Amino acid sequence: MPVEAAFLEGVELFRALDDEDRRNLAGSMDLRLAAKDDILFHQGDAGDSLFVVHTGMVELFVKDHAGQEISLHHVGPRDAFGELSLLDGRPRTATARVAEDAELMILGRTELLALVRKTPDMALDILSHMSQETRRADELLRSRVSRNVNLEVEEKLTAFERVADWISIFSGSMLFLILNTVWFGAWILINTVGIFGLRQFDPFPFGLLTMIVSLEAIFLSIFVLISQNRQASKDRVRSDIEYEVNVKAEMEVAHLHEKLDRIADQIAERLSRLERKGM
Repeated sequence: MPVEAAFLEGVELFRALDDEDRRNLAGSMDLRLAAKDDILFHQGDAGDSLFVVHTGMVELFVKDHAGQEISLHHVGPRDAFGELSLLDGRPRTATARVAEDAELMILGRTELLALVRKTPDMALDILSHMSQETRRADELLRSRVSRNVNLEVEEKLTAFERVADWISIFSGSMLFLILNTVWFGAWILINTVGIFGLRQFDPFPFGLLTMIVSLEAIFLSIFVLISQNRQASKDRVRSDIEYEVNVKAEMEVAHLHEKLDRIADQIAERLSRLERKGM
């Protein structure tokens, strides 16, 4: 299928090209149809082509050591991807999967290098595009390092949840116990023997006090339950973070074992050479 040269005007990587170069570029590109969930290339594959999305959406992702998918980026119309492996000749650094039915424009390595040699300014556009991807990867790494569970949950608290936490903490303190004891004692004394010159307003069996205490217990139990539910959410976040830390620690230990094995092999090889020289 032919590629429209006018479409390439809006592609960031090709903005340094003139109209003639875009027409020549369009003639050297192929248009490929891809269905949803199709894999365009896998992480580790040889990189021999650059892709530009004409229509649809493509997701770029990698898998961590635990086998979980980490989404790096979603690319849409006029976005390019796959240029890194095309330039350095090394394997693909991510897997590309079609997120929505798409039409893709494909450019080979030979044609891209020829364009860069002919139009040096295009190299700056490619570097700019790659720097954006690097910043995006840095931000992703920043969000996936070991996190502080208290800060993680604190950032998501609403004003009502903060109030519920404060009430729950205060209701379990000695000050709250003392205040309730003084309040109940004064109430009973006023309505039995009368003190401070006040008349009785809630005589025995203290129906109003009973109702107030019941309401206090209901509201306090609700606030405590809200705080406990938030604590349960906090525990789930802590479990996720601990799992991530354990996986990282496991991989670090595995890398250390590999390094020790290499060192042991090198020492054994050197000892073997020394023994052969001594003989």
